[in-house]
Amino acid sequence: MYYKLHARALLAAVATSFFLAASAQGAAPMVKTQAPGFYRMMLGDFEVTALYDGSLPLAVDTLLTNTSPTRVKRALDRWYLKEPVDTSVNGYLINTGAKLVLVDAGTGTLFGPTLGKLIGSMQAAGYQPEQVDEVYVTHMHADHVGGLMAGDKLAFPNAIVRADKHDADFWLSQANMDAAPKDGQGFFKAAMASINPYVAAGKFQPFDGDTDLTPGIKAMASRGHTPGHTTYLVENKGSKLVLWGDLMHVAAVQFADPSVTIKFDTDSQAAAVQRKRAYADAARNGYWVAAAHLAFPGIGHVRTEGNGYAWIPANYAPLP
Repeated sequence: MYYKLHARALLAAVATSFFLAASAQGAAPMVKTQAPGFYRMMLGDFEVTALYDGSLPLAVDTLLTNTSPTRVKRALDRWYLKEPVDTSVNGYLINTGAKLVLVDAGTGTLFGPTLGKLIGSMQAAGYQPEQVDEVYVTHMHADHVGGLMAGDKLAFPNAIVRADKHDADFWLSQANMDAAPKDGQGFFKAAMASINPYVAAGKFQPFDGDTDLTPGIKAMASRGHTPGHTTYLVENKGSKLVLWGDLMHVAAVQFADPSVTIKFDTDSQAAAVQRKRAYADAARNGYWVAAAHLAFPGIGHVRTEGNGYAWIPANYAPLP
């Protein structure tokens, strides 16, 4: 009898301590933050690192054009999304072995607290901003150039910044800003605040259209979203990646219907033409693509699906 009572007491004590421990652990405060955002892949001998700058909610039912709120909602429902759509801002770091190149610099301090994380993501990925040799800008909207500055200092002090001259001529023009509607002048102010310090330091080198920038990386004109919008082709040892910038914004809507445009476009008709051309080429040739506002890391493939296209995100895998 003694042994039975002792065993029961022991079991009761173990059970009590288990539930107390479980209860204590369950009461721990929730962290409610994500890890620093980077994703790495090899492209031939090049190392490509996607960098997460953060995300912001976009009211895409009012921002998207050449469609209707009903059609947008129907498309979002298919992707299990609701308004506003949390939208990534991504940059891409390419280490060619000879140069470290950043494509787009994120928002810096020009947006709210959910953004401006690109340099932190870069450091978590094992790089420092001082190591960046060149920054290639797809276009001069604030969410792509704001991160070029860290307060009143160059965020990438050893880097040359490159962008299409058509974007520079448009967004860095005081006359264009003065002629713009008041609610559009912020775009110009952000571009000037981000790019002009590099101009003053002799570190801004514009190019015009299709241009070989460094071995393995080429600028390709894709004007429409902005006057000098540029995509970047990265190639090494038979592998190919095209960085789309803002050729598209809302995957759930614009892959199925690439004719859908957005109010941020300077020339929405030209932007739609560029998007359709890019989708068709990527689907036909099967190379990697990446875009600034696809869900992080924003790298994957495109295939045709019915009258539109489908997005196939990269499968997570360890590096060899």
